[in-house]
Amino acid sequence: MKKVSLLVTVYNAEENLAATLQSIEEQVYQNIEVVIVDGGSTDGTVALIRQFENRTADRAGLSLRWVSEKDQGLYDAMNKAYRLSTGDIIAVCNDRLCEPEAVSSLAAAVEAGGEGCVGAHSDLVYVEGERIIRRWHMGEGKLSQGWMPGHPTLFLKREIYEKYGLYDTSYRCAADYEFMVRFLKDEKNRLAYVPRVLVAMFYGGTSNAGIRNYLVSFQEGYQALKRNGVGFPLWITLRRSIKVLFQFGRSAG
Repeated sequence: MKKVSLLVTVYNAEENLAATLQSIEEQVYQNIEVVIVDGGSTDGTVALIRQFENRTADRAGLSLRWVSEKDQGLYDAMNKAYRLSTGDIIAVCNDRLCEPEAVSSLAAAVEAGGEGCVGAHSDLVYVEGERIIRRWHMGEGKLSQGWMPGHPTLFLKREIYEKYGLYDTSYRCAADYEFMVRFLKDEKNRLAYVPRVLVAMFYGGTSNAGIRNYLVSFQEGYQALKRNGVGFPLWITLRRSIKVLFQFGRSAG
């Protein structure tokens, strides 16, 4: 069974972290490494991490590595978490896993994907408490068609990070998209798709917290395509934006 490293980054978000860690503890997969990078929180985050550490100390199949110190923002913290990780499969997990089989389903999809498969992704929902704000159902597609997987659901083989590098911290909102552009742009790498909602994303993240951040994300998405030599970057960005906006129409309160 491959080791799956779940990268958790947090700063003064004790309530969300508690939900994330509870959902991880409920996973049936038996080889999970949790890597927590805290940005030096001043609330109860560190105490919560220590409680989680105590609970996992004697639990088979679940381990923890963590650090609490100042960082240079979300993407710097994600890079730091990756460097601390040792897993064969890597996933950023800052939200809530929706079912106990979430990790096992995505890890199995990676393993069963065959030649050219470098990872797996699924559907997700954006939530405020228990209320669904937005649904994300991109399914399968091509980057050139404005398609993109939901990054919070993305499980990747470690060698993708080793080959293509980490998150570019010069981006404010779209470093995750730029990272995906890097390894998906030539369409040789393929992602397996699990057609179930496996992640509930806490609404209000870096790229969806208001119109100003959305506009920054649009601009940075265009730059990500252009810098990586992808043809017709404006057209792809417009198509991607339309697809993303369409997700709002799928929301159910």
